[in-house]
Amino acid sequence: MNVSSRFLMIERTHDRSDTQLIATIGPASGAREKIRMMLDAGMDVARLNGAWGDHEQYESFIAPLRAEAQALRRNIPIILDLPGPRVQEGQEHHAGTGPLLTERDCEHIAFGVKHAIEYFAQSYVGRAEDVERLREEITRHGGRAKIIAKIERKEALQDIQAIVRVADAIMIARGDLGNEIPLETIPFVQADLIKAARRGKRPVIVATEMLSSMVDQDRPSRADVTDIVTAVMQGADAVMLSNETATGQFPIESVDAMEKTLLEAEKHIAITRRLL
Repeated sequence: MNVSSRFLMIERTHDRSDTQLIATIGPASGAREKIRMMLDAGMDVARLNGAWGDHEQYESFIAPLRAEAQALRRNIPIILDLPGPRVQEGQEHHAGTGPLLTERDCEHIAFGVKHAIEYFAQSYVGRAEDVERLREEITRHGGRAKIIAKIERKEALQDIQAIVRVADAIMIARGDLGNEIPLETIPFVQADLIKAARRGKRPVIVATEMLSSMVDQDRPSRADVTDIVTAVMQGADAVMLSNETATGQFPIESVDAMEKTLLEAEKHIAITRRLL
């Protein structure tokens, strides 16, 4: 049984998937009407990408999110993704040198604590000490937000058990991770990370390009649907949409397609268990 419904403080209903659906809010989805539609379609958790936008823009997303959650009497946690020492080179980015917690990260932390953000996602975690440093910074600002350690560096794979112990959840950030290890190994590393998180009783999120086919079209590719199903069958507690809902042309359709795929995957898993 997945642990996310307890950890993310979400009450499930019979018509929702047990696997949590995280959607990134951005210019394409920040209007209150679109947020309501995404919530109706299956969004459980909202993510703000701290690598883009500014605090004024984030506030314009947080206000309607909180208002809609209250109107629906639902708890919709918000994740603020910290950019870390990110270096952008054209369309690609990677971790730069220097401290893992940057000045910009610390500004985001102060902002997030002020707005009662429930989770911070820490980029480029390499070891357990990185997570502990972030927790100290959150506490210094008077916050109690939980920490999601993003696994996207080779060093993190070597210290994964310790990271799982100190983090509140982990995110398999396959984009940057794919720059660190051979692409053909990603599915197997993903499976191993899910097992490590579940052994440590920590929720695990699978992220990056889960429905990339829907950034500019209203139907998912067969490969994307298979990718989502694979994550569920491997035991992921949550899956995440990024550009699909932040900047894509079909944010509501993306949430709807992912939720339908999650429900179908869970139905077949349940049937298989009954037959065993």
